Amino acid sequence: MAGNPQQIANDTNTLVKAWETLAPDASFGGMTLTQFKATVKPSFDERDNIDTLNNQLTAAMDNRDDADVVTLDASQKVVKGVVGDPNYGDDSHLYEAMGYVRKSERATGLARKKPAAAAPAK
Repeated sequence: MAGNPQQIANDTNTLVKAWETLAPDASFGGMTLTQFKATVKPSFDERDNIDTLNNQLTAAMDNRDDADVVTLDASQKVVKGVVGDPNYGDDSHLYEAMGYVRKSERATGLARKKPAAAAPAK
């Protein structure tokens, strides 16, 4: 890569503005101002293309996030349906296969403290 893309764009814009303002009829590097602008146009066209694609990506991600709200709601309804179904419930293999911990395999949360060791007598 030739350098920092943002810096290249900034430097090129500065060069063009100075050339337009101070020497619009002069030729430099074997090019007129018009020829130079035509030469660098693809660089700026691709920057515009990248901006468009970034905007499309942002919109697509927003659409995905909106769709995920519906997906999560539907998924929760299905899981709750499995839990509430007398043929399955929250201790079934189906519940576990869906990525949940079966009721019979859950830790109780009970933590028994071990008695403190007696200090050695002196």
